[in-house]
Amino acid sequence: MTSLGARVVLAASNAARKVGQSLDSLGKSMEVVKHTDRLVPSTRFVAVDGVTPTVSPLTAFVAPSASVIGDVTLGKDSSVWYGATVRGDVNKVVIGDNTSVGDRAVIHVAKIQGDFPSLIGNNVTIGPGAIVHAATLKDSCVVGPSAQVLDGAVVESNSIVAPGAVVTPGTVVTSGQYWSGNPAKMVRKVSAEELQAMASNAVDTLELARMHAFECDKDLEQLTKDEEAYEDATTRDPEYFQPSPDGAKEEGDVLGQGSPGLIFDSVLTNPEEGLKFNQKRKAAAAAQKD
Repeated sequence: MTSLGARVVLAASNAARKVGQSLDSLGKSMEVVKHTDRLVPSTRFVAVDGVTPTVSPLTAFVAPSASVIGDVTLGKDSSVWYGATVRGDVNKVVIGDNTSVGDRAVIHVAKIQGDFPSLIGNNVTIGPGAIVHAATLKDSCVVGPSAQVLDGAVVESNSIVAPGAVVTPGTVVTSGQYWSGNPAKMVRKVSAEELQAMASNAVDTLELARMHAFECDKDLEQLTKDEEAYEDATTRDPEYFQPSPDGAKEEGDVLGQGSPGLIFDSVLTNPEEGLKFNQKRKAAAAAQKD
């Protein structure tokens, strides 16, 4: 039987809840412009006029915060990095194989002032913050960070547009040339070392993209396990018992939960272990401050 005090607390709680609901209803009735908060849907892949992006199942990586919109074709081993936007709303965007679109880069098309798609070849590197607007980039070229390649321009194979350069509309960057400036002009020929670095960078970016794709595909359960494993590895005394490798069965295992001696060897059943653990954690924190 509940005590008088418990019944009083319960009655007061119910009364407070009813008062709060009444105030909430009163506030809603007084709203001039009603607003309902909604969850923002993912903008990684967005259809425009019923046209959805075509992404190869072998595409290396499309970042969670990137946006691939409308009539866009993305080839195998290509990557679209964090904050980048590839927008094929009024025309098409075609991106070949093993091409990377850097962080916050923008690829768009044109229809009003000229009918230009954006056509990007294989093994192309588009740097962070770059803009490719209704232009053509042929195989194995580089557009540097924050550079712009504008409507109708063509960047031919094995050429480099320097960081911050602006390739004006209709300009053709000839194969094997290095262009810089605003407006961009030919500065010199691309060296053999630069060509080798371009090829190497494309391979390195592909490996990095696969690593990011693996990490971004993890669910909450896996992320929690990773965090626990990291904390365990950084705090466990090497002289204390060690966890078994993944897939290995412990001696005396019970129902896949480990041996009884380890199941119950915790800070709850052995307070002295918890004290030792807290002392080591405090010592580690003090050492970091020093």
